[in-house]
Amino acid sequence: MSNAEIGRRVGVSSPAVSERIKKMEDAEIIEGYTTFISPFEVGYQLKALITLHAFMGMLKPFLEKVKTYDEVVNCYRITGYENIVIEVVLKNQKHLENFIDQLIIYGETKTQIVLSHVVKHSEVKPLK
Repeated sequence: MSNAEIGRRVGVSSPAVSERIKKMEDAEIIEGYTTFISPFEVGYQLKALITLHAFMGMLKPFLEKVKTYDEVVNCYRITGYENIVIEVVLKNQKHLENFIDQLIIYGETKTQIVLSHVVKHSEVKPLK
């Protein structure tokens, strides 16, 4: 969306929009701009969420290793029995099996296959 269109929607000029965007970038409210590519359009057939309960002493090594996996779209440390949730994209069921086999040295895994995407890239709304 152009600055002019944003300005029309909120009732300010295009230069005012540019200035406000720049201030939000400088304050790191806006962290960056991203293009989202559909994994299914580039050959991936599966998306899965994998939770991991790390074995004693294996959380830190896992947190370093997970950054190297091409399959990982997102990885979160969480509360509860499981320490980690990993969102992955995979070519097929065999790829999923091989990926899980790489994780089991770090801890106990549980896998859920994503059937559909209900909310995509939802905007963050300001606190009230």
